[in-house]
Amino acid sequence: MLTMVHYSLWGKGLGDLGERFASVEEAIYWVINDPRLYQELMDLLDYQFGNINFVDKPLVGFEDEYPLDLYCAYTFDQILVALGKHSEQKRSSFREGVLYLAEKKLDVFFVTLNKSEKDYSPSTMYQDYSINEELFHWQSQSRTTVESLTGQRYLSQAASDGNVLFFVREYRQEGAFTSPYTCLGFADFQSHYGSAPISIVWKMKEPLPGFVMKKTVKV
Repeated sequence: MLTMVHYSLWGKGLGDLGERFASVEEAIYWVINDPRLYQELMDLLDYQFGNINFVDKPLVGFEDEYPLDLYCAYTFDQILVALGKHSEQKRSSFREGVLYLAEKKLDVFFVTLNKSEKDYSPSTMYQDYSINEELFHWQSQSRTTVESLTGQRYLSQAASDGNVLFFVREYRQEGAFTSPYTCLGFADFQSHYGSAPISIVWKMKEPLPGFVMKKTVKV
């Protein structure tokens, strides 16, 4: 959790900051020991706390492994720290929309629902949306075929005891800032059609609440 806070404040690992700090604790205390920065953080936390409108839920079965809760919003860096991709010392170079952690048998999907032509190429304008509170339609990367190793891993997910974890955002940007992702939790393979890309229907392990459905359902 401290490393997630560190990346929230600095956006870089300790090594990426040179030899400025010996630990994430020191880097965090540098910020909160500045009265102006500390007050800004407190004001922001008070505002966010006052605007909480739902009760979060843990990722059942993974509470001790991933410091993430269902339906909470996280920055890209916070998620990669939680999954062990970013370390205290170094920020990873991962930037794509799908992440496979072989040692955890975990596929992580980062989904942007409303894609702008200026931000995405025609080959990445995937059709991703919730069908209902339990089913989510998702398209693989355009080069992924049914016969490929990646495609076979997706289609055999349930049988091979793999896990699929969804993070979704409406837009890439919110004003001048990069949008955070909402954690939708784990899902199991349900059905598929097509190839390159593969269109897959996933069944969410936890039904999507109404406030999430408003953002993810296809109009």
